[in-house]
Amino acid sequence: MKKRLPEKDRESPIGVFDSGIGGLTVVREMRRLLPEEDILYFGDTARLPYGSKSPELIKRYALEDASFLYERGVKIIVVACHSASSWALAEIKSSFPVPVVGVVEPGAKAALRATKKGKIGVIGTRATISSGSYERALKEKNKRVEIVAQPTPLFVPLVEEGFLNHQATRLICQEYLKVFFPEGIDTLLLGCTHYPLLKPLMEKLLPKKVKIIDASFETASEVERILRENNLRKKRGKGFLKIYLSDITPEFEKVAERFLGERPSAIFRATLREYQR
Repeated sequence: MKKRLPEKDRESPIGVFDSGIGGLTVVREMRRLLPEEDILYFGDTARLPYGSKSPELIKRYALEDASFLYERGVKIIVVACHSASSWALAEIKSSFPVPVVGVVEPGAKAALRATKKGKIGVIGTRATISSGSYERALKEKNKRVEIVAQPTPLFVPLVEEGFLNHQATRLICQEYLKVFFPEGIDTLLLGCTHYPLLKPLMEKLLPKKVKIIDASFETASEVERILRENNLRKKRGKGFLKIYLSDITPEFEKVAERFLGERPSAIFRATLREYQR
């Protein structure tokens, strides 16, 4: 029999953090799947990108981000950052007494469910690809799966500039994806929270047989499952979204709306404290 948690636990918000704004694609999917849930989002925009930092610094930053959310009473922490999920997930899980979900594991599980030939392509930032996090997650569950990993660093600035349908984006996308054609993959895993915005373009450029896995959607689905199985689902009402940023730029609202699918209404500047174990 599942433990029934106090009502106040179910009423507590979901906490999500990323090094910047890409994690808002995870929030967008959670708002669709869990419309009644309150969400606190923290974007460490003053210290982005995490991908170019050392593993030790990524771990420190990620623990500070998670601590910021935990201090605000969240019932689950979502690490919506591939660099932090790759390097700091274990430390976060051992440091906070709430469920913790990263973006790598849900995407890897979905890719393995989708592939029929056992040939999976992975795209991500240089940091995510060089970490080998997706290869490890996939191989742990199926040692025979073949993986073709391709860093696609130009996708992030193109998405943030709004060049989703630009000819330059199409040409760069073709150049990045061509490595997968001779390999015969049947599944492509989007290993960056910015990349779902380019999914329609990739669907046009890839063979129809290739299934594209959106790690943002899969992460939101994993959050829904964990809340449901632990009796942590909020029962009623329309959830609010509060966005905290370590630095607020003039163009943030415009860019955030692109990722979120709605204009954010509650944006606050936040100051982090050094995490103390």
